[in-house]
Amino acid sequence: MKVIAQNKRGRFEVAVEETLEAGVVLTGSEVKSLRQGKVSLAEAYVRIESGEAFLLKANITEYSHGGYSNHEPMRRRKLLLHRREIEKLRIKTEQKGHTIVPLKIYFNEKGRVKVEVGVGKGKKLHDKRRSIQDREAKRQIDRAMKGR
Repeated sequence: MKVIAQNKRGRFEVAVEETLEAGVVLTGSEVKSLRQGKVSLAEAYVRIESGEAFLLKANITEYSHGGYSNHEPMRRRKLLLHRREIEKLRIKTEQKGHTIVPLKIYFNEKGRVKVEVGVGKGKKLHDKRRSIQDREAKRQIDRAMKGR
């Protein structure tokens, strides 16, 4: 598995309760751009519309050698999920404060592009501060152990 991009901001903003793997409908120039690592998931989110899941605001930069057949960088992309998985996501998001965010995008063993999607509740300010404190404490422990 080759990770192309991770959404660190998504993990920081949302307390992830459950994750799913989804395929993505892409054009050829988008896949070539992904192979170059030109993607940003910072503002991206997932929305369910009429029984289908879509990835919105994921910025896949135009392929440099694409020519006239290049793709639109911020277009909405359909996620490939089973109907029962989409229904489970829809039920979770109907609960107050829950959202669906893409956590990482990667190539699997077969060379297919996959998106790891997380369902969770948005963190409050004090939860974010707690996450920062925990991260700093882990860094200090790692530094101390490395110095031994």
